[in-house]
Amino acid sequence: VDLESPEEMEEEIPVVICAAAGRMGATIAAISSIYSNTEANVLFYIVGLKTTIPHIRKWIENSKLKEIKFKVVEFNPMVLKGKIRQDVSRPELLQPLNFVRFYLPLLIQQHEKVIYLDDDIIVQGDIQELYDTKLAPGHAAAFSDDCDLPSTHEMVRSVGMQNTYMGFLDYRKQAIRDLGISPSTCSFNPGVIVANMTEWKHQRITKQLEKWMQRNVEENLYSSTLGGGVATSPMLIVFHGKYSTINPMWHIRHLGWSPDTRYSEHFLQEAKLLHWNGRYKPWDYPSVHTNLWETWFIPDPSGKFKLTRPDS
Repeated sequence: VDLESPEEMEEEIPVVICAAAGRMGATIAAISSIYSNTEANVLFYIVGLKTTIPHIRKWIENSKLKEIKFKVVEFNPMVLKGKIRQDVSRPELLQPLNFVRFYLPLLIQQHEKVIYLDDDIIVQGDIQELYDTKLAPGHAAAFSDDCDLPSTHEMVRSVGMQNTYMGFLDYRKQAIRDLGISPSTCSFNPGVIVANMTEWKHQRITKQLEKWMQRNVEENLYSSTLGGGVATSPMLIVFHGKYSTINPMWHIRHLGWSPDTRYSEHFLQEAKLLHWNGRYKPWDYPSVHTNLWETWFIPDPSGKFKLTRPDS
């Protein structure tokens, strides 16, 4: 038996991704795209609620994904009790799993550096590259800046997307004004995160995020604002001026923003990671660039999850 010496043991790359009821096909496509495009030693942390975990486990074990290394982690929504306002216009944004990214150190013990990904993404590059993102000293996380890509600026203007703090925080509220953050500050998208767990714990990021969730319940600081990003707003506050940036090609987003705004095929081919944030998801209809997503989708052996297509 050829035992690898310790220095040849590749570093494990932990990737956290959620498996939500009704969207498991997304999780599967994301995992399949990552696994197919890297030689790296990836360990998937698949986070679900007690009720959804058996389904995703079966799907993986009965498909070509059975080779992957994964751990299934149960998220207990009780940690969110009293921290979420129920008055949001898009109830899907209140899914408990949207807040998993606030609790990374609780879910993952032995890793220093962790990648968190939303489920509505696919990866076309080698995840090792994203993992190698440099975090500046004292930074607990790296995100993509919303002003980083000229090609998305046109889209932002054409469909009224939010790319500043004003789109996420209610500047009529004193607590928000007291932060001293200019409303025209560029926002970032927390759908792709490279995080340093040591710094995260040291700075008590989870506690800070919870504090803003609680304040929002009392003072309605961001729920009813345009961005609708219930999980984005606390992060914008806590990480303001304290985050590193991810290479923009590692987070091409807004593909789910409108059913008729399209990027150039050439541009999308170059992209390392595609994100269908917005309402129009590639497993539903209508949506754009579904061919790129469907390449990585693996049908549900149990038949429970089905793609919605115009002819279905």
